[in-house]
Amino acid sequence: MTLSAIPTSKYEAVIGLEIHAQLATKSKLFCGDATNFGAAPNTQISPITMGHPGTLPKTNEKAIEYAIIMGLACGSTIEKNNYFARKNYFYPDLPKGYQISQHTTPICVGGMVNIKTSKGEKGIQLNRIHLEEDAGKSIHDLSATSTMIDLNRAGTPLIELVTEPCLHSAEEAFAFVTEIRKLVRWLGVCDGNMEEGSLRCDANISIRLQGEKKLGTRVEIKNLNSIRNIKKAIEYEIERLIEITETGGTIVQQTRSFDANNDTTFSIRDKEDANDYRYFPDPDLAPFHLTNESIEAIRKKLPALPNELQKQWMSTFHLSEYDVEQLSEHKEEAAFFIQLTKLCTHYKSIANWILGPIRSYLNDSNTSYEKLDKVVPYIAVLIEMVEANQLNFSVASNKILKEIIEQPQSPLTYAEEHNLLQSNSADEIEQWVNQVLVKHPEKVAEYKKGKKGLIGLFVGEVKKISQGKADPKLSTQLLEKKLTE
Repeated sequence: MTLSAIPTSKYEAVIGLEIHAQLATKSKLFCGDATNFGAAPNTQISPITMGHPGTLPKTNEKAIEYAIIMGLACGSTIEKNNYFARKNYFYPDLPKGYQISQHTTPICVGGMVNIKTSKGEKGIQLNRIHLEEDAGKSIHDLSATSTMIDLNRAGTPLIELVTEPCLHSAEEAFAFVTEIRKLVRWLGVCDGNMEEGSLRCDANISIRLQGEKKLGTRVEIKNLNSIRNIKKAIEYEIERLIEITETGGTIVQQTRSFDANNDTTFSIRDKEDANDYRYFPDPDLAPFHLTNESIEAIRKKLPALPNELQKQWMSTFHLSEYDVEQLSEHKEEAAFFIQLTKLCTHYKSIANWILGPIRSYLNDSNTSYEKLDKVVPYIAVLIEMVEANQLNFSVASNKILKEIIEQPQSPLTYAEEHNLLQSNSADEIEQWVNQVLVKHPEKVAEYKKGKKGLIGLFVGEVKKISQGKADPKLSTQLLEKKLTE
């Protein structure tokens, strides 16, 4: 049976995701070693990272705060009494021989993250968010005979976000991981850079007949490091499991990996269960206790979340769903939008400027919104001038915007000095209209024979001759009048 012939509608996929996010702390979870990405191998290590006998770890307070921030943003219950446990599993690149994690008391319990797919909105239930340390990195392609070990990453603080098995398609998984990456960046707890391994995903997948309640045998795909690969790996694995079932085979619980070269998965080992890890409380780390006051202090520092801003902007500024989703994609852009709304009431125009010429400028110049902080008032005036028909939008966006950003100055002053103010003089515009009609007699004849779509060409020619100074509405009116004479 080929994959394309598999009766997928007969089955329901059941998916649970585990997302590991490296926290944006300056030091590791249990020692002061740096967490900078890209440092020379094995330069950010110490006796604690190396697991030397007699060394004692100390918990990073900022990592705990970041975990609480993520939990509060997801609506989780924050566990007040916490402890760390040793997870006995052999990592070649974790020298202690065990990983320090949380087991029976995850710091965040439950919660939900809303996603949007082609089928509408859905709330994805969380089981837990817990703290743990990362392992180092094994490098297999630098030597033909040996594996190289870089321990810089060993001990880096992670939160592991675990969903309930409530996702049922690769599209939902794609949307969920996209939302989590956006959220951790918004909150500042993780840079979300999947290419550098800051955000990684494991997917647990099983299938069952439609209507069946019992879960099937699951497989786990480890270390998916791009959202595109997450979607492709899950799509392939669902089809593979259905094919096994349809051909009378037996699904084996196992851990698999994804081959991005051919978009397939392959087995790397039989899957362990939780009791194989032999968890027990870490004797070197004291339990930590959180108070209601400390949790509420962190809650008060939370920024407004994207979904909250979207509802507010749609209600207050009457923007479209598309506009508010785009404007809340990045925290810096949302903050810039809010700044402009305090200086200008043309909210739809502000959105259009940000999503159009301002984004284009930042992308082309490879700069950030931080560069625009000093010129927010000037950009607000520029938008007002366009709305008041003092400037043509094309002139304002293509000529003036860049100048007032790179050399902060009044857009009115610049426009006056460079003779860019839009003309609303009927006499002046009529002269430009006459020049255009004289220049294109054959087009005039075509228009009079019924080819009315040529009006756009004439308006564009008036714009060229006037160097963008002619009011397009008045130009159109004068052209239509003369072309019907």
